[in-house]
Amino acid sequence: MLDFWKDFLENEDGVGVIEIVLVLVVLIGLVLIFKGNIGKLLNNIFKEINKKSKEVYT
Repeated sequence: MLDFWKDFLENEDGVGVIEIVLVLVVLIGLVLIFKGNIGKLLNNIFKEINKKSKEVYT
């Protein structure tokens, strides 16, 4: 029985999957926290792109 627990604690199968899931959770959390700021930033960027493209075509 002791060998089972020793092997269980030393087993690292699936650790990569857990790391990826944790990174995704953190990224999603950051997006949710800064959702308003990200939206404003993207709106400003696209407004500037549209303004510059109008200058090029006129």
